[in-house]
Amino acid sequence: MKIAIASDHAGFDLKEKLRERLQNKHEIFDFGTYNTTSVDYPDFGFKAAEAVANGDFEYGILICGAGVGMSITANKVKGIRAALCTNKDFALLSRRHNNANVLVLPGRFMSEHFAFDIAETWLNEPFEGGRHQNRLNIIKQYEER
Repeated sequence: MKIAIASDHAGFDLKEKLRERLQNKHEIFDFGTYNTTSVDYPDFGFKAAEAVANGDFEYGILICGAGVGMSITANKVKGIRAALCTNKDFALLSRRHNNANVLVLPGRFMSEHFAFDIAETWLNEPFEGGRHQNRLNIIKQYEER
């Protein structure tokens, strides 16, 4: 599985730990940032989200301090369904019901172990389709207006 990953300075440490653990099973491309120097999260979030939207990567994982900034950023990209997940239940439902293609994590509020559990759950959960596909079709139609 090809995964785009990115963070801002507040998510950098968690991104590094998560990237190291996930690269054993997946092909990971790191869109930055590459240290804890203060940066603007949209600069990195847009790059990773666009790479998912244009099909270069199957999924994306974005991390910032609270996760909110990266969520807002990613969801501005046409075709992206980014979900800020703070527990495994949110991860399950965001994949099953929303077919989320970008996972967002709050770097300042989550341990490495918990983040890895959420990411693994999210990456392995299939989309249910059915009634949920109709809802995604409505979103897609709105995006194309």
